[in-house]
Amino acid sequence: MSRVVVHGDTVYVSGHVPDDPSADVAGQTRQVLARLEASLALAGSDKSQLLAATVYLRDIAHFEQMNAVWDAWVDRANPPARACVEARLAKPEFLVEIVAVAARARAQT
Repeated sequence: MSRVVVHGDTVYVSGHVPDDPSADVAGQTRQVLARLEASLALAGSDKSQLLAATVYLRDIAHFEQMNAVWDAWVDRANPPARACVEARLAKPEFLVEIVAVAARARAQT
């Protein structure tokens, strides 16, 4: 599995989970978003170029906690389309996983 795939000017980022699953959902969300940001940078993009994201929560009751972290992180000038669903994740200790699609960042002139 590839962590990031670039096709033309589109960056596809595989599902990212937290490094430390002992954190609460807010902490796990911060970890996942940091990993997502690092993956976007490796592909020549950044969060301002996000086109779409899918957030998977182990328990949809955690939506408000996850969403508060997301809202503080996302580029408010360029918010992506986003879906959020409850899902059984790969390990029971994972509370959140995020998949994203972004454009490659354009060079500044």
